[in-house]
Amino acid sequence: MSPFVIGLIVALVVGLWALLHARTSRPDGDVLDVPPYRRLMFHIMPTRNESIVFFDAQVDARPLLAYLEQARPGFGANITHAAVAAGSVALASTPRMNRFVVGRRLYQRRGRWLSFSMKRHATEGAIDRKARLATVKLAMRDGETFPELCARINGDIRLQRSGKKTAADKEFQLFNLLPRPLLDAASRALGRLDHFNLLPGFFIESDPLYASMYIANLGSLKMGAAFHHLYEYGNCPAFMMVGQVEERAVVVDGEVQAVPVLPIRFSYDERIDDGLNARFGITAVTRVLADPHRWLGGIDGDAPPLWPRDDWASDDGEYAARD
Repeated sequence: MSPFVIGLIVALVVGLWALLHARTSRPDGDVLDVPPYRRLMFHIMPTRNESIVFFDAQVDARPLLAYLEQARPGFGANITHAAVAAGSVALASTPRMNRFVVGRRLYQRRGRWLSFSMKRHATEGAIDRKARLATVKLAMRDGETFPELCARINGDIRLQRSGKKTAADKEFQLFNLLPRPLLDAASRALGRLDHFNLLPGFFIESDPLYASMYIANLGSLKMGAAFHHLYEYGNCPAFMMVGQVEERAVVVDGEVQAVPVLPIRFSYDERIDDGLNARFGITAVTRVLADPHRWLGGIDGDAPPLWPRDDWASDDGEYAARD
């Protein structure tokens, strides 16, 4: 092979490498400029689980339980629905939480996408150990009320429990047909395609791990809240785990009382933003769940939109000033 041909091949390879690394556009986000010190974090801590931070929170469950007593027969709401709504409000009120890191770059996500898991078959008062786990991914909509969100969630739950194959089922079935070596190769190939922003939009839109936040209500399984790892696959930067309501000793008006508490635990990718904005997002979740009549509504026919809310910052100066 002549030196000219070798040089041409080398030039093509280097050019292709440069083009791949220069590509910043992707269907689910817009690349952001970041300070030099934060850009270094993407190289020092290149994976999500190297960058994970855990947060622990709890909510006085009495207002939420009283609210759900009225909301459940009215429009089928439960703790999972309330948690999804609270997560949506948190992302909307703290948009800097709605980011992700891919290819050692920071992106602002387009839209708010929430995923949550559920059992395919449920029996009232019992847990079906053999039931498969299913995941629902939903786009959050500005102007939507809580009853409207519940109707969308319940529609997807009915689809999952109907026995019909979803797009995710078909995708998993296709990959499971591959022998293990090919499955390993396909998994690595998907990771590289994502790294270079080459994954098609239809693949990202249907995949539950390409989401703003993943929510799991372990309380429905009679379990406490766990701290969940962050999947390296996909680009979901935050997990919210909700445990079953339990009595805890809480100081109320200077006295220790046994109060039903909803425990919530968050896992968060520190690279997407600093801890202060994580705190605002987490506080938004607990704020909604602690006062559901105001922030969720819908009990007496009065159902304001979950977002935007003109009164969100009116009674809390730090929310008004944080951005």
